[in-house]
Amino acid sequence: MEIEKFQYDNKIVRNFAYATMLWGIVGMLVGLFAALQLVWPVLNFELPYTTFGRLRPLHTNAVIFAFVGNGIFMGVYYSLQRLLKARMFSDFLSKIHFWGWQLIIVLAAVTLVLGKTTGKEYAELEWPIDILITLIWVVFGWNMIGTIVRRRERHLYVAIWFYIATFVTVAVLHIVNSVEIPVSFWKSYSWYAGVQDALVQWWYGHNAVAFFLTTPYLGLMYYFMPKAANRPVYSYRLSIIHFWALIFLYIWAGPHHLLYTAVPDWAQSLGVAFSIMLIAPSWGGMINGLLTLRGAWDKVRDDVVLKFMVVAVTAYGMATFEGPMLSIKSVNAISHFTDWTIAHVHVGALGWNGFLTFGILYWLIPRMFRTKLYSSKLANMHFWIGTLGIILYAVPLYWAGVMQSLMWKEFTPEGQLKWQFLDTVTKMMPYYLGRAIGGTLYLTGALIMVFNLIKTIKQGDFLANEDAEAAPLVGAYKAHGTDHWHRWIERKPVQFMVLSLVVILIGGAIEIVPTFLIKSNIPTISSVKPYTPLELQGRDIYVREGCYVCHSQMVRPFRNETARYGEYSKAGEFVYDHPFQWGSKRTGPDLARVGGKYPDSWHYNHMMDPTSMSPGSIMPTYPWLLEDQIDVSSTVAKIKAMQRLGVPYPEGYSQIAAADMQKQAEQIAANLKKDGIETLPDREIVAMIAYLQKLGRDIKAAPKEEVAKLTN
Repeated sequence: MEIEKFQYDNKIVRNFAYATMLWGIVGMLVGLFAALQLVWPVLNFELPYTTFGRLRPLHTNAVIFAFVGNGIFMGVYYSLQRLLKARMFSDFLSKIHFWGWQLIIVLAAVTLVLGKTTGKEYAELEWPIDILITLIWVVFGWNMIGTIVRRRERHLYVAIWFYIATFVTVAVLHIVNSVEIPVSFWKSYSWYAGVQDALVQWWYGHNAVAFFLTTPYLGLMYYFMPKAANRPVYSYRLSIIHFWALIFLYIWAGPHHLLYTAVPDWAQSLGVAFSIMLIAPSWGGMINGLLTLRGAWDKVRDDVVLKFMVVAVTAYGMATFEGPMLSIKSVNAISHFTDWTIAHVHVGALGWNGFLTFGILYWLIPRMFRTKLYSSKLANMHFWIGTLGIILYAVPLYWAGVMQSLMWKEFTPEGQLKWQFLDTVTKMMPYYLGRAIGGTLYLTGALIMVFNLIKTIKQGDFLANEDAEAAPLVGAYKAHGTDHWHRWIERKPVQFMVLSLVVILIGGAIEIVPTFLIKSNIPTISSVKPYTPLELQGRDIYVREGCYVCHSQMVRPFRNETARYGEYSKAGEFVYDHPFQWGSKRTGPDLARVGGKYPDSWHYNHMMDPTSMSPGSIMPTYPWLLEDQIDVSSTVAKIKAMQRLGVPYPEGYSQIAAADMQKQAEQIAANLKKDGIETLPDREIVAMIAYLQKLGRDIKAAPKEEVAKLTN
């Protein structure tokens, strides 16, 4: 048979490797700075672009989509060509993908610090960037599928299964969650509201972790760990079970982020059940990875690449055991809204994603530059500093999370809450400092790696186009009796992709669709009214400033929460919330019932200087809200958008909305004046006060018999 000669494209791999290192450092720096802001709030600098509420989404997006995203593409472009014995389908598409993804990252960084955000965690980017992400993701998939179709290797190795599932599922997640109504070029409202939005968002949020931070990295593990160890994967059969069970079960687990909330109980129970079942395939993958190194443990001791990979796979195992454990309701009642969840997430991010990326970089760069690693000692130093950093980051937050929960729940013998919420905040300072020290060590290790790899690159000679040869794939395949049953689907990439799509759609459809079709899932409350124009403007400011990052708006049916905040939350309260604002972390207290709790002047002073109202508060100051004018010109467009979303404003209301807004603003300005505060009614602080005073007041006005019916 004639042998074909061709070349692998290493340029695209190198470019993504450089981007991985650059954005990794940037994302970690922003995360460290945000962590230090919790210890020293003065680092918020009283500037709108540097507050924790704006930097935290920047950090999460930079680490997930810039650092890990570029790391995924680096590994996929390298391994895919070699597994398929083919150059990438199109060098032009590869370049579009690379530069398009970097453009997305830059646009994300600029818009997030400017407060252009949807307010949906891990999906904060506004609609023009969402469209760009869709286009670039299609380019990536086109290039990948095109390469698979013209491959010279008949069946698809396990790593490619995970790449295909990643492409298909991330596309579905992104498109479904990003359905929104544009108000302007940088402002939109989610198509979904309240409970429906929460289910869609955490279906997306959980599975962004599953299919962006997990499945592609499992594919990378299945390729790079055997390569680094020079050993075959432990079990082909286990990889089959691991793959299909994982992608089927993972998609159901999203509601475990919404336990004890207003989401229907049946959806919560499905999330719990499938989350617990996830332990089996997750640990199957971990075991398959670690047992690949059987008989090679002496090599692990001496090879820094394998050290990083072993710790990465171990961290994956720890995180995927802890996740199902945290989905058990009795455990979730302790962990949710606390820093325990932050520790859990970072074991996966720092250990699994970070360390596997570092290991791949240490393995790839010397090979592409045809040289040895500049310094094994520096690489080993990075390994130990990074490992210590993970421990010092996570352990204090585990302790802190349990402490927070216990303090929130503790009552005196007389039946009163023992601690104010602010007491739990001040107790957190040593733990936040410990977390910052751990993050500093981890970042230091990453900087050592970058220095080491730059020196490696300088001493090497880059091989842009790597020569290869293989026999062409020709003729029909005839099955043999000794073939495994799974081989037929491995040879049919299009059918494989379609089957993967069907498998991942089942769970999402069963959990989400009934909330749209069955009205009883979201009982209405007659007293719940749409936001006034001023309240809507205030809500948009609340979202812009990232207040949802630190405050929840969901009172769970626990004695301590109803005693601290008031009546527990009902599904019907949120039918006009586009998007929902339930939050996932309580750095500050819950705000679901804050309306009417304090006078307008309290909120004014609290936004101007939080410590004046709450001594010891770590909340940033917001002096610009006192000076900046409300964007009155957007009012008509916002009301019309809400009407298109089904919010029952009267016909033609958009034409009188500005007058209504002015009237309510003047009333709040008058209330402030009574307390000695002079402010103009067109300032953003007035809109923010209107929104905060709205929260929870509708449910307080509900007829008692209606509340009783909802409660029962």
